[in-house]
Amino acid sequence: MQAGKPILYSYFRSSCSWRVRIALVLKGIDYATVPINLVKDGGQQFSEEFQALNPMMQVPALKIDGLTIGQSLAIIEYLEETRPAPRLLPQDPKKRASVRMISDLIASGIQPLQNLSVLKQVGKENQLAWAQNVISSGFNALEKILQSTAGKYCVGDEVSMADLCLVPQVANAESCQICE
Repeated sequence: MQAGKPILYSYFRSSCSWRVRIALVLKGIDYATVPINLVKDGGQQFSEEFQALNPMMQVPALKIDGLTIGQSLAIIEYLEETRPAPRLLPQDPKKRASVRMISDLIASGIQPLQNLSVLKQVGKENQLAWAQNVISSGFNALEKILQSTAGKYCVGDEVSMADLCLVPQVANAESCQICE
């Protein structure tokens, strides 16, 4: 493992970055942040420097233990495997599968369809309706799933990776900022 603090390349309004920030804090990992502004100068994620770090040109990216990891769920899973306390994935395989299913539903089925790069493609006049439709459809499916998995949290009574995905998505649903 590398000496020094992990470095999180992040944007303050990115729900994907938010998930990772929650995981780092819950696990008590001290880290440094390098802000990557997704709108300034046409998007700093498109710079050659950042593209060398993450060829997908998306945040977050985490430098830790001598490697750079992109994609929030991959980062969270790596943190879980290398720093297992507190747990973000239940020990029970059925509950763990539910956590992954809910996390993927949000991270793959809702969030990408209402993020900045997609909203730019649908045109300014259609952004609000598009985002509302995507989030409503995803939340309808999620509510049906949570009826059989939820306790105090998404899956049972302990915080999990699913909750780390849900919190930023709820904030996106409540905020018009997703429509800018």
